[in-house]
Amino acid sequence: MSRLAALLQLNRPLVMGILNITPDSFSDGGRFLETESALIHARQMLEDGADIIDIGGESTRPGAQQVTEDEEINRILPVVQALRKEFDVAISLDTSKAAVMNAAIPEDIDLINDVRALQERGTLEVVAASQLPVCLMHMKGEPRNMQEAPHYDNLVQEVAEFFRERIRACEQAGIKRERLILDIGFGFGKTPDHNLTLLNRLSDFGGFEMPLLVGLSRKSTIGKIVDDRLTGSLSGGLAAVSRGARLLRVHDVAETVAALKVWRSIEQEQVMV
Repeated sequence: MSRLAALLQLNRPLVMGILNITPDSFSDGGRFLETESALIHARQMLEDGADIIDIGGESTRPGAQQVTEDEEINRILPVVQALRKEFDVAISLDTSKAAVMNAAIPEDIDLINDVRALQERGTLEVVAASQLPVCLMHMKGEPRNMQEAPHYDNLVQEVAEFFRERIRACEQAGIKRERLILDIGFGFGKTPDHNLTLLNRLSDFGGFEMPLLVGLSRKSTIGKIVDDRLTGSLSGGLAAVSRGARLLRVHDVAETVAALKVWRSIEQEQVMV
């Protein structure tokens, strides 16, 4: 059984720690560009209780520009290799490029996390051949323009139809449904109200019978509600798991793990340690 499959069998939400190897990510850009600093942060997240480390080499914040395949590979590959050498941990690769996927798959990664849901050239074929699971995220537009007045006639219906179309594309390419994870794309081509509606209606996507990943950590919608984005992110994360999220993608691992322990203790009416 794969590392990720074993984790998904656990009777609790999973915590995915964010490791951005980028100079321009919205929250931690430039902090972990050097391999050693990235490893130090990964070690800390694992010590704090992260189940998965999600490594990305290209920012997808609003207004972000694409980087070349070679640059992205040069950013992420040394970190993936060093992390795998040191830990038997589930590693997620946050990329939308087939060449980057091809470079990292031989390094024994566990998940492809694609904000473009395998719509870029060659990605369906690469993932199909790899047998790896993949997270398909909904995004309207591209990072450079996605927040320019996004509009939906029926938000939940349109996001669900996007997922249905991408699931069909995956199945036609030979990627079985049991390899798929879905992410509603909090903050990707959505207004704050859109984000809150999707989070509140997260259980509507349970009919796909696929694990749901939510990534709302420190995002601007949280900042519009409260000044303290950590407290806001923890509150939003608990709202997400109460509506069916199986994975939370977060910056603040220790605090998220602690909040989830309290939530699980209440849900199960016993102290969880």
